[in-house]
Amino acid sequence: PERLITSVKNALAIKDLQEEVHKLQTGNSIHYNFEEILYITPSLKNVVSMGKKAASSDIPVLITGESGAGKEVIARAIHLESKRAEKPFISINCGAIPENLVESTLFGHEKGSFTGATNKAIGKCREADGGILFLDEIGELKLDAQVKLLRMLQQGEIEPVGSGKAVKVDVRIISATNRSLEQLVSQGKFREDLYYRLHGLPLHIPSLRERKQDIPTLANHLLRKIAVAEHRQ
Repeated sequence: PERLITSVKNALAIKDLQEEVHKLQTGNSIHYNFEEILYITPSLKNVVSMGKKAASSDIPVLITGESGAGKEVIARAIHLESKRAEKPFISINCGAIPENLVESTLFGHEKGSFTGATNKAIGKCREADGGILFLDEIGELKLDAQVKLLRMLQQGEIEPVGSGKAVKVDVRIISATNRSLEQLVSQGKFREDLYYRLHGLPLHIPSLRERKQDIPTLANHLLRKIAVAEHRQ
């Protein structure tokens, strides 16, 4: 009996894990274009209208708004409706990278270029080659990395850590922040020339408290989505 009970528990645990993996895979595969973004408020309608215009060009886009306002949703919609839609969309949170690994993470490194660099890494910029690099919380980027990012925007090339050799890349930058970059510039924490490079087309996403009319629409959508995922009415 003990072996039978253990076997049944293991089988149930595996089933639960398989269902959880399926949910995660399904959730991660959903990407919204502008037609699928739900809203009724004029303020978000303006954002979507400007986002569609941004999708038709290669100009850098700077998306501002509070955490959770939907900055990455808009960035992905721009990607899906742009000429780069078939190329990679690489997202990175600049505030989540350890300070000593920022340049390596973004621009790559050569094997042995620093302690712990046991293998060569191409970096996020080259991963996004041909596509879009979404730099979330760009205001957290350190000044040294800002210089290299500016070089990429100006000259279309990067230099991996420990390489000393420039590598050409074709990357469109969409950045996002919940901080005031103008204030960071005035404090000397963000390069003014980089700010103007990133500020090609600014988009501000209002918080949900500023567009309460959208709450019922979003709530009903999420309710239906959860019902489908949980196989419930």
